[in-house]
Amino acid sequence: MAVTREAMLEQADQPSASLRLTAQEIVWAVLVVAGSLYAGLFYSASMDGYEMVILAGSALALIAWGRYWSPVRPLSVVVTVLVLLALWRYGDDYGLRQRDFWLKYFLESQAAFMWMSTLYVLATVTYFVALFSRSVFIGKTATALTWSATVMGLTGLLVRWRESYLLGADIGHIPVSNLYEVFILFALITALLYLFYEDRHRTRAMGGFALLAISGAVAFLLWYTFDRQAHHIQPLIPALQSYWMKIHVPANFIGYGAFALAAMLGVAYLLRQRAEARHPDGLLATVLPSLVLLDDVMYKAIALGFAAFTIATILGALWAAEAWGGYWSWDPKETWALIVWLNYAAWLHLRLSKGLRGAPMAWWAVIGLFVTLFAFLGVNMFLSGLHSYGTL
Repeated sequence: MAVTREAMLEQADQPSASLRLTAQEIVWAVLVVAGSLYAGLFYSASMDGYEMVILAGSALALIAWGRYWSPVRPLSVVVTVLVLLALWRYGDDYGLRQRDFWLKYFLESQAAFMWMSTLYVLATVTYFVALFSRSVFIGKTATALTWSATVMGLTGLLVRWRESYLLGADIGHIPVSNLYEVFILFALITALLYLFYEDRHRTRAMGGFALLAISGAVAFLLWYTFDRQAHHIQPLIPALQSYWMKIHVPANFIGYGAFALAAMLGVAYLLRQRAEARHPDGLLATVLPSLVLLDDVMYKAIALGFAAFTIATILGALWAAEAWGGYWSWDPKETWALIVWLNYAAWLHLRLSKGLRGAPMAWWAVIGLFVTLFAFLGVNMFLSGLHSYGTL
């Protein structure tokens, strides 16, 4: 049926539905602004002008994120309540973490991370059980476990931030300064990325594969904790005492998390394709996500990761100019970051300009994760340079 000119003009005069704010979104924005103002006033003595700008930018980003993806709102509220409860239990006495029941077993950062680790591993197993049993209830349980693990991990990171200041003003820092802390950040970002795609595509069939990468990070964390005692809070070395760390590191790990998710979906793609070729009616060919879905989410994850990694690289160059007097020094870490960037730039170029899809791109995503892993860990372990402070 044709649309009349009057109807078109009437629609043009109406504000776009995407621009309208619901009552929940307005309440959400007010809560975020109020919380940010409270944090800025309460902790102003420990913050400089740059950090105030970062706080304001983070508040705006959280408002936008909560509007774009509504599950962020209850997640943020629950985490905030748990963190405030932990701060109330602590007061100004760091030693209470071993005497207070709620701190010792639930809210102290290390306890929260243990809960996070346990729940992520349980979620990984549960997702695979749900996949092969085709049970909706078990799938919902896996999703609940993943959300619960993410809540505990975020709570642990924020509480650890406060704990560092309880140890001393000269020790206090944002908890993204060493391998122990950034592996937790990696697990949380990867989980949130997966949960977003699960929600958007209304399928849990990708969950087991995505959570495998997180369980790998958890295994490293447990080894790093019990073998190297790396969970202890340490003062920042001079090279990391910069506001740049607060934005460079999180941007980097959005990239790492997205690349890891894409790689694991690449594994699922290759398994599904092989199963279809050998046994079209077999179990794997029927329970794994469709090739079209896996290809689409893999592309979206790499595109998001590439954008975040590009921003992180630019921020790193600005940090280097301030700290070392030059934007680029061909340090091994910088060189391998460039290799990672070029790798995914080529992947996206072939996808967008040549329309390349299928198994070659899936293999490329999987191999790309190993390139990224070497840039993240291998360089620190085997090569020396300006970034050698991140060794095992």
